[in-house]
Amino acid sequence: MIDNIISIVKDAGDMMLSAVRPKIMEKSGHANFCTETDEKIQAYLIGRFKEILPEAAFLGEEDGQDEFASKMSSGFCFVIDPIDGTSNFIYEYRPSVISVGLLKDGKPYMAVVYNPYDDMMFSATAGQGAYLNGEKIMSSDSPLSDSLALFGTAPYYEEYRDRSFDIAKNLLPLCVDLRRSGTAAWDMCCVALGRCGLYFELKIQIWDYAAAALIAIEAGCSVTDIEGKPLSYTGSSSTLCMARGIKEIPKCFKD
Repeated sequence: MIDNIISIVKDAGDMMLSAVRPKIMEKSGHANFCTETDEKIQAYLIGRFKEILPEAAFLGEEDGQDEFASKMSSGFCFVIDPIDGTSNFIYEYRPSVISVGLLKDGKPYMAVVYNPYDDMMFSATAGQGAYLNGEKIMSSDSPLSDSLALFGTAPYYEEYRDRSFDIAKNLLPLCVDLRRSGTAAWDMCCVALGRCGLYFELKIQIWDYAAAALIAIEAGCSVTDIEGKPLSYTGSSSTLCMARGIKEIPKCFKD
C-alpha cells in the first residue's frame, strides 16, 4: 500500500509544481492562508485514496476541523495536509510539502511527506524504518552543540509568540544555529534525515505532524510534546523532535 500512496502523492506534487498564481483565501488566525491549489490537491488525494482503501476515513486541513473525530479512532484514517507551508507556496519561498499520514486504530501506521521542488519523497511504515526516495535514513548521532536546531513560531496562535522566541533565544547558544522553514513536516523530516538535530513548535495541528512524526521516529528520533509526553494523534499539540544524539530535553524547554 505504501507504494500506491507514494505514487498518488507524487502525482499531487506535479499539481503543486504546475500551479500558477493560485487564488488565495484567508482562514482564522494571523497570516493563515488557503489557496485553490490546497483544495484541489486535497480533493485529488481523497479521491485517489478512496480507490485503494475505500473503508478509510479522512481528515484534511481544508476540512475546517481542528480536532480528530471520535469515529476516526478505529480502523484506517488518512490525515492530509495538501500543502504544508502554504505561505511559502504563495510567495514562492521553498519548500512546501505534501503530507499524508495513515493512522490505524488511532496510531501512526504509514507516512509520506513529499517535497516536489527537490523531488524528495520521505516514507515510513511503522516498525519498518524511514526512507528517502527508497533509501533508508537515520537521524544524526551528533550532540545538540554540533547541530542545527529548527523551530516554528506557531504563527496562527499569537498567545505562543513570546514563549516561542524566549525558547529560541535560550536554545541558540546550545546549538550551532537556528533555522525556520515555515513547514513543520519538512522540519521534522530534516531532523529524520540527519541534517538537523532538533525541531520544536508550541502548537501545530495533527495534519502537520501525523506523517512526519512517524518518519522521524522510524529514523531513530524522539518525538514528543514540549513536556516530553507522547503525541496524542487526536488534535493539536506542541511538538519536540530530537535526533538520536540528543539524549535529553534541553533545559530551555523546562524554564
